[in-house]
Amino acid sequence: MTSKHTTQDARPAHSGSTGGHSTPSSDRLASIKDHYDLIVIGSGLAGMTAANVMGRNGRSVLLLESHSNYGGLATWFKRRGGHIFDVSLHGFPVGMKKTCRKYWSQEIADDIVPLDGVRFVNPQFNLETSFTRDDFTRILVEELGQELEQVESFYTHLRRMDFYDDSGQTVGELFEQFFPGRNDVHRLLMEPISYANGSTLDDPAITYGIVFSNFMSKGVYTFRGGTDQLIARMRRELVSNGVDLRNHVTVDRIRLEPGAEVWAAKGVEVGERFIAADAVLSNANLKSTILDMLDPAALKPEFLEEVRAVRLNNSSCQVYFGLRDGATLPFVGDLIFTSTRETFDSPSLCDMHGESRTFSFYYPKTRPGSERYTVVASTNARYEDWAELDQVSYEREKQRMIDETLACLEGLVPGISADIEHAEAATPRTFKFYTRHLGGSSFGTKFEGLRPSMELHEEVPGLYHAGSVGIIMSGWLGAANYGVIQASKIDSYLHARALSATPTT
Repeated sequence: MTSKHTTQDARPAHSGSTGGHSTPSSDRLASIKDHYDLIVIGSGLAGMTAANVMGRNGRSVLLLESHSNYGGLATWFKRRGGHIFDVSLHGFPVGMKKTCRKYWSQEIADDIVPLDGVRFVNPQFNLETSFTRDDFTRILVEELGQELEQVESFYTHLRRMDFYDDSGQTVGELFEQFFPGRNDVHRLLMEPISYANGSTLDDPAITYGIVFSNFMSKGVYTFRGGTDQLIARMRRELVSNGVDLRNHVTVDRIRLEPGAEVWAAKGVEVGERFIAADAVLSNANLKSTILDMLDPAALKPEFLEEVRAVRLNNSSCQVYFGLRDGATLPFVGDLIFTSTRETFDSPSLCDMHGESRTFSFYYPKTRPGSERYTVVASTNARYEDWAELDQVSYEREKQRMIDETLACLEGLVPGISADIEHAEAATPRTFKFYTRHLGGSSFGTKFEGLRPSMELHEEVPGLYHAGSVGIIMSGWLGAANYGVIQASKIDSYLHARALSATPTT
């Protein structure tokens, strides 16, 4: 087995086929227009979906991405030997199928398929589930001894949750209300959601309830063909709808036009180049959008303070294993939540030397036409644990993480080490480099970031935000739907703007 974990995070794990930020922005902007209806900053699923909706509506749209690949955290990278690695955990609710059919294409929706097996392997239980409501009910009642009536009451309570009406209850308090003292039940209910959106037992219950209810519909789904094929299809759809795409372009500032009472979005600055637009949508981190890209004079002091107080969510680490050509892997499940901790402890999921990780197995069925196998292991992580390590310590910790992850994988698939020819690790520093998220935050901000994100356009007319916020809007489905929500607002704003500019007779 060869082990590659990179020596600098100027070229870390996620470099795409072209890698890095080598092409000057000025060259990438050579043929663009001087003015657009909308400029989208960042190509996460929210930004791309909003751009596609607006392009379909006949609006002129420019999408700018600083990385070589599009997709934000819904991305991939390639390595010598024919290895293609999907970044991040790719499991989402069935609602993604409807969203893609409506706002992307039937072709994309048709390749959203259910995972065949989700497993939990830990000292408290070892089980497999389809992750549907019926199967979770069976597990809670038959294997963990809960009363059916109490389980049904729990589901009913979750369905009634509304993120516009936060009761103040935490996730931990919610679990104690329905399953008091049952740490094993809390583990079953919480671990998958923590990996999906970074939430903890201390977060508002509303951030758990809506996401869990979505998954409980018909289980966990993924995209057949791999993220590279998904993003390629999305790019073709964007181009067909007239969206102008540019990668290797970093937006430095969002330019605003001062007004008597409020300032309005006017366009963006890329180096010395100004590109005008009637509206701007940022798919970047909420705090960097508002605190780094805007003139603070445009915002009310109380709004700025609210944004400064927003907490970042946690980051992630990942380890990527590529099997040699011709090697096979027995089916052990598509998604396996593993831990050696005797009991569930929510904060420990982010421990640098933690005992919990999730494995995503990619078989040929995941990428039709390919006979290659890959495995991606994910852990939640804290940026501060990695940020200040000197280079020698950083490399040592990455190698340790690879070695410990491989040892855990051997417990699931004995002998797999002999067939692995490529191993590589990504850390919060890697995620920060490629996403430019503060602290390498994989899931944007905590719940309190949702309000300033959704109401940014009320502070600065024409300026909108659609990055991961409030946990609920994290993940593939939440991000895509948030892009749709913001696109609708932007279209209404542009329509009203056009009407106000039309002379009356």
